[in-house]
Amino acid sequence: MYSALDVARYVVNYSNKKKYGISNLKLQKILYFIQAYFMIQGKKDGCFYDTIEAWDFGPVVPVVYREYKRYGSCNIPTIETYYDFDDVWELKENVFNEEIISKEDRKLIETVVDRFSNFSATDLVTLTHKQAPWEQAYVPYQNNIITNDEIRGFFCE
Repeated sequence: MYSALDVARYVVNYSNKKKYGISNLKLQKILYFIQAYFMIQGKKDGCFYDTIEAWDFGPVVPVVYREYKRYGSCNIPTIETYYDFDDVWELKENVFNEEIISKEDRKLIETVVDRFSNFSATDLVTLTHKQAPWEQAYVPYQNNIITNDEIRGFFCE
């Protein structure tokens, strides 16, 4: 499993390489579908270990949302470097290396991104609002966690 930030960086760069473009809102929904697709493919715990929450506009990975919220509704540019905020006393710039995600897993991620490339962010919000994992977890103003069990149950059964 990976960090959601690493998966998000890969999704952003792949989307830009394919000239799809991707906003933070669309990225959030794509990450949700990536998590589900990995479970469908037999990876019980999904693709990444960070939590997904039920927000007003659908599923959101908070750590990824915070990283890219500065872009608002605009497309996120290609990620070549990023800053590591793990150590407050030492801010370190890192070069993003897509190979931290296995080749097999990159292919699975690309399958999901390609599948939803023609959907707008609004289309994906509407789609996720009709699905049980978000519906069951969502309570206005609470940002409840959508569990992997809920995602697995909806998509795999």
